Amino acid sequence: MDDKSMLEVYPNPIILQSEGLLKYILETSVYPREAETLKELRNATTKHPLGFMGASPDVGQLMALLLKLLNAKKTIEVGVFTGYSLLLTALNIPRDGKITAIDPDRKSYEMGLPFIKKAGVLHKIEYIESLALPVLDKLLQDPANEGTFDFAFVDADKNNYLNYHERLIKLVKIGGIVAYDNTLWGGTVALPEMAVSKPKRDWRRCALDFNKAISKDSHLEIALVSIGDGLTICRRVC
Repeated sequence: MDDKSMLEVYPNPIILQSEGLLKYILETSVYPREAETLKELRNATTKHPLGFMGASPDVGQLMALLLKLLNAKKTIEVGVFTGYSLLLTALNIPRDGKITAIDPDRKSYEMGLPFIKKAGVLHKIEYIESLALPVLDKLLQDPANEGTFDFAFVDADKNNYLNYHERLIKLVKIGGIVAYDNTLWGGTVALPEMAVSKPKRDWRRCALDFNKAISKDSHLEIALVSIGDGLTICRRVC
């Protein structure tokens, strides 16, 4: 069976929901509560050549709820892009809260910077233009950083998710949360490999490996949520 025939049998899904249902969710409970600066940034991101990489607003709404439930004050973000999730986090932590935001693509970050400034939350953000692993390793070189972050969000290169997890689970406090985006990879994790377009196969395998490993991690309570492109929520318990 060729790729076209496979895709007819296994159509590209909106994860566990119809497009109509997703539209209903967004229009009923997400968009009406979305901060104006977030909406403006989301719309601006659509003009980016890789605009599809922007964080899903329904994922953002869930993140905002988690941040408030945690009373999060110190957070870390691996993968910033234009900054939708970064701005959302900054809007939902206290005025003296701090976000360590790591991404090597400063140009995309600067696309979102006017909206961050407009929202009056730039003082909460320490943006580090770098690959993430060297920054995380540097943080861990100081034992005083271990167990001090309330929340972490990861939306970056999927082949490094396990490497990020190894470090972040030490940086986040017991009771804190690490959330990983895109862990259902367009629903392809549930399809046979031959039903998946070739460009998506490598990161599909990364998602499968990550999901399998994380499910066995005794340091965590987890929930793999079918929202956006899949969000894995990990609560550190020991």
